[in-house]
Amino acid sequence: MTQSVQNRSGDGYVTMPDGARLYYKDWGDGQPIVFHHGWPLTADDWDAQMMFFLAQGYRVIAFDRRGHGRSTQTQDGNDMDTYASDTAALVRHLDLHDAIHIGHSTGGGVVARYVARYAEGRVAKAVLVGAVPPIMVQTPANPGGLPLSVFDGFRDALVANRADFFWNVPVPFYGFNRPGQSVNEAIRQNWWRQGMMGGAKAQYDSIKAFSETDQTEDLKAIKVPVLIQHGDDDQIVPVEDSALLQAKLIPDNQLKIYPGYPHGMLTIYAEVLNRDILAFIKG
Repeated sequence: MTQSVQNRSGDGYVTMPDGARLYYKDWGDGQPIVFHHGWPLTADDWDAQMMFFLAQGYRVIAFDRRGHGRSTQTQDGNDMDTYASDTAALVRHLDLHDAIHIGHSTGGGVVARYVARYAEGRVAKAVLVGAVPPIMVQTPANPGGLPLSVFDGFRDALVANRADFFWNVPVPFYGFNRPGQSVNEAIRQNWWRQGMMGGAKAQYDSIKAFSETDQTEDLKAIKVPVLIQHGDDDQIVPVEDSALLQAKLIPDNQLKIYPGYPHGMLTIYAEVLNRDILAFIKG
């Protein structure tokens, strides 16, 4: 494993035990905030949050999960257990303590597993934004989930034409398909850019990770305060089978539902969400 950072340059790489290299950004000083991106994006999806919290005096860190962005396009290890252990390795590499971990969508699943299993003494609070836990797919124990055929469709579309698939996903992701809304082409292109930076094999495997991983026990095991943020018009991760269940399972939580907000609300409504996250961190 790469030794702890001695001289911080603003970004870098950390090497995992299996040889995968994770790219990260690390700016500022003060209490650390670690950002975990959604599928199939990168650390760049947190630009609005990184700049906001940096200006508030925090140390801000965001990284590309394995298989995504500038990190190694791994063939293996694209699952929640490995994502969480990778996070633990990054935290040790940067020697982070008293950190706030914020995860969006799939990144919320990573945060839940990491905080439940590895966070003792290193995490102060967590934030789940449009997060996937406890489980997205429909099962006998989760009748409100999405049918497996939905995720099979994702896999088929990715294999058939990943560029075309990633061009279309941002439309419901940001609610651009709703009445009165128009497509913000710059946001759409930035989503597409990030998605196409990653590895197709890792992104394919990650669909199973974010949809079929049952994180019920992770949520129950979280011992730090958690802010849950979710839009009630989230077309990607429906609120009824995610945030509302998270609030029943996490021992110490605050639930904030945003009327009309889409899955990509961190970009579309950054000012609102950043302010609420700041209030939670300071509270």
